[in-house]
Amino acid sequence: MKKTLFSIIIILFFVPVFSQQGFLFDDETTKIKIPFKLINNLVLVPIKVNGVELNFLLDTGVSETILFSLEEKKEVRFLNTEKIILRGLGNQTAVEGLKSTNNTLEFSSLKMSNHLLYIVLDPEFNLSSQIGIPVNGIIGFQFFRNNLVEINYLKKKIIVYKDIPKYRSKIEKKFNTIPIAIEKSKPYLKSSITIGNQEIPVKLLVDIGNSDAVWLFKDRSTMIKVPSKNFDDFLGKGFSGDIEGKRARIQKFKVANFEFKNLVASFPDSISTRNVTMVPDRMGSVGGEIMKRFDVVFDYQNQELHLKKNSNYTNAFNYNKSGIEIQHNGLQWVTETVSMETVPLSSKYNEDNGYSANTEFKYKFQLKPIYEIAHVRRNSSAAKAGLQQGDIIIKINKTIIYKFSLQEINTIFRSEDNKWINLEVERENKILKFRFQLDDIL
Repeated sequence: MKKTLFSIIIILFFVPVFSQQGFLFDDETTKIKIPFKLINNLVLVPIKVNGVELNFLLDTGVSETILFSLEEKKEVRFLNTEKIILRGLGNQTAVEGLKSTNNTLEFSSLKMSNHLLYIVLDPEFNLSSQIGIPVNGIIGFQFFRNNLVEINYLKKKIIVYKDIPKYRSKIEKKFNTIPIAIEKSKPYLKSSITIGNQEIPVKLLVDIGNSDAVWLFKDRSTMIKVPSKNFDDFLGKGFSGDIEGKRARIQKFKVANFEFKNLVASFPDSISTRNVTMVPDRMGSVGGEIMKRFDVVFDYQNQELHLKKNSNYTNAFNYNKSGIEIQHNGLQWVTETVSMETVPLSSKYNEDNGYSANTEFKYKFQLKPIYEIAHVRRNSSAAKAGLQQGDIIIKINKTIIYKFSLQEINTIFRSEDNKWINLEVERENKILKFRFQLDDIL
């Protein structure tokens, strides 16, 4: 995620339940089109679970369906539950969860019965604060396994086609087709990267639940080396804690006939990947920052990926130059005055030959987000200016912070020029002001 401030990676270690059938069309419908929200390169869709609508992150990098952040959705009922342990990317220990069977999921005209869910019980595992809207779960393989699934990043629409010849033929005529391999319920493709003028063949997970462009695992190949010009950074969050690593620019990324130059790659450290059992020869992931540059169709049944360039294709690869990660930290009541003009019924004119108007004001109370600094990168511009983790942001560039969405804030921090940022924050009940310049260190 755009390259984003936050990459989301979750990997589970369970034996898939093959009795699940995935989503099926429940009537004569053969095609549906549903809008989605695109935030930080991540695709968020509404799916009903046992009759209750939840927000899901669509993620080809997970095999199972995971739920969390259900505090406000207490009406969701689960049957046949048992306790389990969840492990994944991150530098900490595993978390406790539940396994629930015989659930029903619905996505428009698509329906899936007898569905297995994993429920994270740890309240600290909450993606909503990093994404900026409520996120209740992640769904992967079962969403894609039966049908042709098109993700139109420009129009922000998902189109699901029943896997029949007429749709397949239309897609093959309009798109470039790339072979993929479905291994352990996840899609992999063969591509190449260029580092230090050396072209390196790589096998990558196609992971639309990762907002970054490319992740490369340097411990999987002696050929993958972090460029000398790099910096340490927070890369994301997994079941097992924060994911740390380095960011650097690489010369090229190539898949089929598509080529990208001077892109930002992430290199997770070995501690963050120690809990991950990888498929043979996997060397990393390709994520949303690349995929959003295409109209994409996933065809799991025939192990094909269909790509068509969109207008994002030539956009520059940027990154967060501020050194701070922002997240939601609850809501606050804000009082705003609203002017109300009334025009008298009489046709009396004022001195300017216009109707006289009375202006009245009323107060409007609204809930607005609270933003706080979640991470400060060492030696970054923000760190040198004195900003700290836990600071509550009041204003950014003299504008009240709740006027911005989290996406808009992230965009400001990823600006291509070395613009100055003015932040007003609250720390220990004191209002402090800071000024720093976005630093392009790559």
